[in-house]
Amino acid sequence: MSTAVVVGSGPNGLAAAVHLARNGVDVDVLEAADEIGGGTRSGELTVPGLIHDHCSAFHPMGAGSPFLSTLGLERYGLRWRWPDIDCAHPLDDGTAALLHRSLDATVQGLGEDGPRWRRMFADLASGFDDLASDLMRPVLGVPRHPLRLAMFGPRALLPATVGARWFRTRMGRALFGGVAAHTYNRLDRPASAAVGLMIAAAGHRYGWPVAEGGSAAIARALTAQLAEYGGNVHTGVRVGSVKDLPAADTVLLDVAPTAALDILGDRVPTRIAKAYRSFRHGPAAFKVDFAIDGPVPWADPNCGRAGTVHLGGDFAEVAYSEREIALGRMPERPFVLLGQQYVADPTRSSGGLDPLYAYAHVPAGYSGDATEAIIGQIERFAPGFRDRIVAQAVTTPSDLDRANPNQVAGDIIGGANVGTQVVFRPRFALDPYDTGVPGVFLCSASTPPGAGAHGMCGRNAAESALRHLRRGGKDGP
Repeated sequence: MSTAVVVGSGPNGLAAAVHLARNGVDVDVLEAADEIGGGTRSGELTVPGLIHDHCSAFHPMGAGSPFLSTLGLERYGLRWRWPDIDCAHPLDDGTAALLHRSLDATVQGLGEDGPRWRRMFADLASGFDDLASDLMRPVLGVPRHPLRLAMFGPRALLPATVGARWFRTRMGRALFGGVAAHTYNRLDRPASAAVGLMIAAAGHRYGWPVAEGGSAAIARALTAQLAEYGGNVHTGVRVGSVKDLPAADTVLLDVAPTAALDILGDRVPTRIAKAYRSFRHGPAAFKVDFAIDGPVPWADPNCGRAGTVHLGGDFAEVAYSEREIALGRMPERPFVLLGQQYVADPTRSSGGLDPLYAYAHVPAGYSGDATEAIIGQIERFAPGFRDRIVAQAVTTPSDLDRANPNQVAGDIIGGANVGTQVVFRPRFALDPYDTGVPGVFLCSASTPPGAGAHGMCGRNAAESALRHLRRGGKDGP
């Protein structure tokens, strides 16, 4: 039997391990932390009984993952739960643009921009599964659905600032800007529309669900399935170099490119090592978790029915704040993503208190305190919110980096969505998972298709490892 070692138990490391184990490989996963899950951890961060997600929270790409959806993870306790409204984007006039799972409901709520929203997203939503099967694997391959890609490409390559001109109202532009801001990059750059198009289309196809009981349920389900196939996860095992690795036929690294270099040293070919050193990380997140007494007093009550709320004002303000952050400057009003997971999953709440999750986009390595800026953005659209706060827990970019070395300087998306790195990450190659060291593959969110608890980076890297094994490869590092 072939053997494999996977370093890191984030959703990609676990997905890689499951795919290998299901194909007859004896797998061991090594996790440096005392808890599995990486970005899909959950816990009591404010008061006992309230469950907060540490990082990844809403999962349109997880529910629609071409890999996770085939695993039957509900047999291992994973339950998706949906809010009434996927996402709300409030404006200063007291109204809010609403993103529903139903395309028709979204269109109806956008008034004059409804037909334009339909023309932008209807074909992407109806063909999402075909589109995802191509976009969630390496770009340099033969597409299975070239017509779908041809229809998506022109829209995806546009700067989001250009895509926003398609909409005539402040509400339509703001809703588009909020989803586009998930790219964590300037919205006036080419391809900055791509991420927003995909997550909105995924939402219209699968919704923006949460995992019941916390995102940790995803990691627990993957670990349970891995165990069923004979795989093992070992926590508290730090891998700093190849000397720390047990003998194996193949090794998969769920780590950032620079961490892979630290582990593999001069075994990495010069040209690949140069690419890894040049890999760019993105802006950071500054996160505050709140325990609140009573619902958030939104000016527009519909925001209280939404799982996710984008706080950034109109499109121009969102674009300005994202540009400032990319330039290393902290705006007075940063874009804030607020999570009301308890709306879909009441098991997160306890004793009359609800857990609230919020993070601001801030410059990479930001060392200031964005707590008041985050509270200010919530208070702006929900006057009186401050009075509902019972407890809060702050997680700075440096805290994120310390807790998870993949979150370099607070980058929670595994690398900047800039230039060619949007599609060619971590380097330009037919097999971007191949580290150049025989039998060693990179499987983190720094590889295609990028961030999200969808497991596709791990599954794709595991396919590369399986090809290596089928060719008779028995020469791990």
